[in-house]
Amino acid sequence: MLVTLENVPIILVGLFVAYYLVPYVQKSHLRDIPSAGFAAFTNVWLLLQARRGQKYLTIDEAHKKHGKLVRISPTQVSIADDEAIQGVYGHGNGFLKADFYDAFVSIRRGLFNTRDRAEHSRKRKTVSHTFSAKSIGQFEQYIHGNIEEFVKQWNRLSDLQGNPKTGYVSLDALNWFNYLAFDIIGDLAFGAPFGMLEKGQDIAEMRLDPKDPPKYVAAVEVLNRRGEVSATLGCMPSIIPFAKYIPDRFFSEGLEAVENLAGIAIARVSERLKPEVMANNTRVDLLARLMEGKDGNGNRLERAELTAEALTQLIAGSDTTSNTACAILYWCMTTPHVLPKLRKALDEALPKDIEVPSHAMVKEIPYLQWVIWETMRIHSTSSMGLPREIPAGSGPVVICGHTFKAGDVLSVPSYTIHRSKEIWGADAEQFVPERWSPERLSARQKAAFIPFSYGSRACVGRNVAEMELLVICATVFRLFEFEMHQDGPMETREGFLRKPLALQVGMRRRRV
Repeated sequence: MLVTLENVPIILVGLFVAYYLVPYVQKSHLRDIPSAGFAAFTNVWLLLQARRGQKYLTIDEAHKKHGKLVRISPTQVSIADDEAIQGVYGHGNGFLKADFYDAFVSIRRGLFNTRDRAEHSRKRKTVSHTFSAKSIGQFEQYIHGNIEEFVKQWNRLSDLQGNPKTGYVSLDALNWFNYLAFDIIGDLAFGAPFGMLEKGQDIAEMRLDPKDPPKYVAAVEVLNRRGEVSATLGCMPSIIPFAKYIPDRFFSEGLEAVENLAGIAIARVSERLKPEVMANNTRVDLLARLMEGKDGNGNRLERAELTAEALTQLIAGSDTTSNTACAILYWCMTTPHVLPKLRKALDEALPKDIEVPSHAMVKEIPYLQWVIWETMRIHSTSSMGLPREIPAGSGPVVICGHTFKAGDVLSVPSYTIHRSKEIWGADAEQFVPERWSPERLSARQKAAFIPFSYGSRACVGRNVAEMELLVICATVFRLFEFEMHQDGPMETREGFLRKPLALQVGMRRRRV
């Protein structure tokens, strides 16, 4: 065909149509699965949902409309069936993390975003000892110290700024839970807290290179923007190299946040690795354990890899904890019977002269644990379906009665699973901590609860996170009282995680 100016538009349209039709035709075995919008033809649909910050809700609505299997991109199928959890995420299935995770690479690949199975096994072997029972026991002193500082600051606010009549001081609880979570993970992962609690401010030092002079950024804001832009670009990884040219500040500011977040890790690791600091170091924290770790060949993590893993811990251990703590407060405040019952359980179990209890004191308080689990279910901090790819060379895989092939990407949406009335009953949309009592909890419900994901790629820091939440919640609800200072429900937005936007409350010292 002779190319002329007249037929250039026709050729361009043809190429455009072919670009989107070829993947659709190649995946003919997926054509019988209902598509959400125009998702079967292009990743643009999924990217747009992520850009809006409500992907989990859109996919949940698609499942309510179309059933348990929904096509959300030319290659990806969302499976809202708890029977698929083992098939998609289970040990030994050979599935790989999808190219979605390429958007989360910073400094270099870490345990979280490594897609190669052999490399992941090497990294996990190096890192896993960091979260042994012995290590976690040694971490508690740092968690405890920062919660004590949190109590000190809230007591000060209550005494100095409380309303003369009611005693309540108005504050955004989310901000303070962010300060607490960041100071804890700073203490654990980098050798010292960020100082956010003491300052009452979101601030952290960053350096893009260890030799650069320090700059200061709002770390919580940086982390939120990084999560949003990475989760959006991960829906269409082919545009990652061109993202900075997209005429939408969301992308340029997000990419800057990616750099700044890496800079925070670089600055803190550089400080910790100074010879004069190392010479006098006696700490037994996450970074110390990471520096001790060895792979199967006896090799330790090199500096860039060490920094990348420390950054992973910062990301995984900060707003996950603060978002969940904030959601716990919200659901306890808005469900009438919960707070009196929780406080009664805490008062009966804990000594009156102890402000911040130890983990050993609180880990066996059933109702406290039920409140935390129920919040993780109904709030689902990780709400999206984490994508897994069937690797090249694999034979057909049958999941939930459908045959999938190499190159297909599968995911199980935790938000939809955690709110399924088929699994959790007619009250699935309600906050009911009592559903976790042994006499009520079914084996199916227990297996369908996946707040930390599932299988070999599940969160390695689960035990640390649960320790933090148990001690934080026991302390906060036993020492302080609250009243709601905002209208309407707590609003959330999804980046990689589903996070509250704010929680305005009145807080005062508890009056017994």
